[in-house]
Amino acid sequence: MTEITRPTATPPRPAGRRPGRPEGSAAGDNTAERILDAAEEVFAEVGYSGATLRMVAARADVTQALINYYFRSKYGLYEDVFIRRGKTISEERMKLLKDLEKRSDVTVKDVVKAFLAPTIAMRSSPRGRLFLRLQARLHTEPADISYKLRGEAYDASTRAYIDMLAKVCPHLSAKDVNWRMGLMIGAYMYVFSDTHRLEQLAPGICDPDDADEIFEQITAFVTAGISAPSSVRQG
Repeated sequence: MTEITRPTATPPRPAGRRPGRPEGSAAGDNTAERILDAAEEVFAEVGYSGATLRMVAARADVTQALINYYFRSKYGLYEDVFIRRGKTISEERMKLLKDLEKRSDVTVKDVVKAFLAPTIAMRSSPRGRLFLRLQARLHTEPADISYKLRGEAYDASTRAYIDMLAKVCPHLSAKDVNWRMGLMIGAYMYVFSDTHRLEQLAPGICDPDDADEIFEQITAFVTAGISAPSSVRQG
């Protein structure tokens, strides 16, 4: 059984709040968290463009005024929903990478497992799965929304992993390493987004609900791809 570290939830980032607390909220309650959870469900189901604050308010059983009080706008709400769990994944990746940096025998497989483990752990909970569906939808959202959020949540940790892969794969060019990191991200985004495609292609053979099976298969696939000879021709 593969041991998977489960990242702990982080509190929502402080939102720019207006003076005066609207009716329906109380000091010390969990209203903001409840709104974030409801918004996560709505955004995962219909995406940013399809969601409305009215839909979120109905799901959270609050007024739209209360959502505006905590999050200012639909984009402010979406941003906090995404960063809440995206930063958790990124921070856990950095912890695992720091552990690898203390070793002298790091392999490509070690780096791949460290990069993927926090997302596998996130996928093991219903809330985590919702977030991964939302994240998969992010790639179809307008660039002015998706680029900023992906960068804020993941750029620092992803670049750190690119640097580590360059160290453990000295036979690869910078072009190779960056391409293969991008392909790893694409593979896990597809597999973890619950498309149910494997259930249709291989019923009774592949089990996309088995975290250990997913982790084993994607790790083997990505490790082999990253370790392959350089695609850059030597002049």
